[in-house]
Amino acid sequence: MIKTAVLDVTQIEPRLKHPTIFEHFDALEQGESFIIHNDHDPRPLYYQLLGERGNIFTWDYLESGPETWQVQLTKPAAEAEETVGEIAAKDMRKAEVFKKLGIDFCCGGKKTLKEAIAELGLTEAQVKEELERSAAAGSGQATHDFDSWDLGFLADYIYNVHHKYVRESGPVIEQLAEKVASRHGAVHPELFGLAKGLKELMAELYSHVQKEERVLFPAIKTLERSDDPAQMAFGIEGPVHMMEAEHDSAGDELKALRKLTKDYELPVDACNSYTYLFDKIKEFENDLFQHIHLENNILFPKALKLEKERLSSAGAL
Repeated sequence: MIKTAVLDVTQIEPRLKHPTIFEHFDALEQGESFIIHNDHDPRPLYYQLLGERGNIFTWDYLESGPETWQVQLTKPAAEAEETVGEIAAKDMRKAEVFKKLGIDFCCGGKKTLKEAIAELGLTEAQVKEELERSAAAGSGQATHDFDSWDLGFLADYIYNVHHKYVRESGPVIEQLAEKVASRHGAVHPELFGLAKGLKELMAELYSHVQKEERVLFPAIKTLERSDDPAQMAFGIEGPVHMMEAEHDSAGDELKALRKLTKDYELPVDACNSYTYLFDKIKEFENDLFQHIHLENNILFPKALKLEKERLSSAGAL
């Protein structure tokens, strides 16, 4: 942090002027600035800074002579790097690339791409190549521009597509897992753990979607319809964070099931039911990832932003 907001270099010994200015600049945090006060145009300093520090500053004349020159020297705040969730929200083709590479863009969607790459031991060049290939190839199927949808419409889509899928497929998978465990558990005891884990996961998801439908989704729709915060029974930030925490929990449970089954590797003695069970679980996992992605990376952030705008315009902030 610098000691002064205005540095009067007219009071500094000539040979120390530039070194002193450099010291002040180097001490700046990103987003901070100070003003150089001088009795002549300090333009030569601009070129020296550019040569020795690079293009990492802004130079704004506040006063340009003839007797006094003042320049505001700023070290701009670093632009926030996009998260994998934000990248996936803007382009589902890139989401497919993330899925292919094993990059978690739903529960792990708040990580930057660099962080996700480092965790998986991938290279930036490899990921960049895959992303560029997806953009060049386009998509073989129509994709929805979820990011442009109204919040209420998106919430209804999640309910009609993903919530209903959970309720319809969950019981089928639970029953099938119990059946396969009873028939093959003696040879493959991990199936008992799989059946137990699926039962617990489904119970949590049934409760989760019910809370979204009864509490959070109606609140988001009310927020979108009215610019009067007084009509909100409660703020949505708390419920949103609760739902995100439950998403993380579901993601962790799915990872544990994958580890238990060695990524759903079928044994040589797998029957048709065994094979069908693993196919259904993988299908369920893909749907749940899309479900969580739409909420964590699109619906919830946009709803929180809208609530903040509503409260700010009402003078509540």
